[in-house]
Amino acid sequence: MPLAVAAGVDAGQRFLDVALAPSGQTFRMPNLTEGIAEIIARLERSGVRRVVLEAIGPYAEPLVKALSVAGFEVGIVNPRRIKAFREAEGGRAKTDRLDARLIARFALTMPETLRPLPTDTQLELKALSLRRRQLTEMIAMEKTRMKQVRGTLLLDSHRAAIAALSAQCQAIEAELAKRIGDDAELRRVLHILKSIPGIGERVATLLITDLPELGQRDRKAIASLAGLAPHVSQSGAAPPRAAIAGGRPCVRAALYMAALVAARHHPKLRDDYNAFRLQGKPGKVALIAIARKLLVTANALVKADTPYQGKTLDT
Repeated sequence: MPLAVAAGVDAGQRFLDVALAPSGQTFRMPNLTEGIAEIIARLERSGVRRVVLEAIGPYAEPLVKALSVAGFEVGIVNPRRIKAFREAEGGRAKTDRLDARLIARFALTMPETLRPLPTDTQLELKALSLRRRQLTEMIAMEKTRMKQVRGTLLLDSHRAAIAALSAQCQAIEAELAKRIGDDAELRRVLHILKSIPGIGERVATLLITDLPELGQRDRKAIASLAGLAPHVSQSGAAPPRAAIAGGRPCVRAALYMAALVAARHHPKLRDDYNAFRLQGKPGKVALIAIARKLLVTANALVKADTPYQGKTLDT
């Protein structure tokens, strides 16, 4: 049944701009509990079934939860798709109200099945994982700065900062480990992932927190979500060229490092890496192929509910 009315929301820290399609009607509400309640009431009166928002920041989380509880079909869409939709329409102007109208038209025009919303547990784990990455990056920056200074006072300052950040990072990691350990399903997935060559505690934890679709999609879809699927580009008489694009950068980076370890220490993957190099593939391209093998293997094992048992990774 085609949609008659859809809504788009541009979410900001202070305000929520809402638009309806096809009418183009817009209104603004404060991003507070009472404003969200009024938005839901207006959408229900307007006969809206589908509401779409861009996946940008945490400002929309209270609204998304409230819409889901109220029974709306809620979609969180990659901002790149909304931008491409604007360009396809030939538009250039950009305001909160115009963005809301654009998202509403997108929701009405692109009525494909929307992906499931993340649960509260998934959101909390992802936030912890993000904070761990932030702390790790800050520690790395402090270590780089420490190499560029002289003098006891400055060196001590950097050492103190590194110690404090490291303590925070350890606390976040402990909380992540506790939450995963307290959940039987996540504990099962962690055990399976850690059995795979190259995937240790940290990479396994990141896959759990930032790729919850693992084991629920086919091999092509999961590779695309991780940004490890090769996309072919070809025009005219030029030879086709395949390159990875999009996806989740943190997942891709973690699997790349896992591939680096696996290609050094796992006999089958080491042979695969060497074979890619003999074919003239650059080292990074060969490692991306290994990372994709690890991901597809992890997806299959989680789906089958079985740990890696030393079988070849012919994926």
